[in-house]
Amino acid sequence: MSVAALASGDGEGAGYDRRVRHPVVLFDLDGTVIDSGGIILASMRHAAETVVGGEWDDYELMKAVGGPGLEAQMVALDPSRVEELVRVYRAHNEPLHDTLECCDGIEDVLETLKERGHRLGIVTAKRRVTVDLAFARLPIEHLFETVVGGDETAQHKPHPAPLLLALERLGAAPADAAYVGDSPFDMQAARAAGIRAIGVSWGRIHTAEKLSDADVVIHSAEELLELV
Repeated sequence: MSVAALASGDGEGAGYDRRVRHPVVLFDLDGTVIDSGGIILASMRHAAETVVGGEWDDYELMKAVGGPGLEAQMVALDPSRVEELVRVYRAHNEPLHDTLECCDGIEDVLETLKERGHRLGIVTAKRRVTVDLAFARLPIEHLFETVVGGDETAQHKPHPAPLLLALERLGAAPADAAYVGDSPFDMQAARAAGIRAIGVSWGRIHTAEKLSDADVVIHSAEELLELV
């Protein structure tokens, strides 16, 4: 199925059991499924202070997290030293994946959704190799039929391309899907793709007030079971 067909809502999704509101549920990873806000902030601060110097507030370091790729995030810190910032960030951040935990309650919710017959996927700004670091720590990879990493599309959230790629892989239509995420970029991408946008407030990366483009904002993982 073409991306154009997916964006129009045509395709195989018409065959889904309509008693299930959203047969396909896609998830952001950082701050939505894995509680990685703390290690992201620590690594952003380490990179900024090591490479650029000075003091940085949390908002300045985290405002672009979850949208464009890491390189684009580093432009805001120092456009002339992006490569070095990325290198220092990754060297600090990747070992910290050994400390990751799932967000509260989300693993049980994912398992319940899978048991119900929902088809699950991940759409993240993380590179695919970094996603694998999280999966090596947390036994959840088997719950997802597809994973779209930030290095798999030329355009990134808030552009809908990563979400449309996930739907294309699943042979699904936007009308059949919801996207669950913690960032304004997630919500904007979902709306652009024609997917229901479900914001979560537990991510510790962006505040709930930033999720103004969400169709609904939830405050616990269990609430998701009533929405999809």
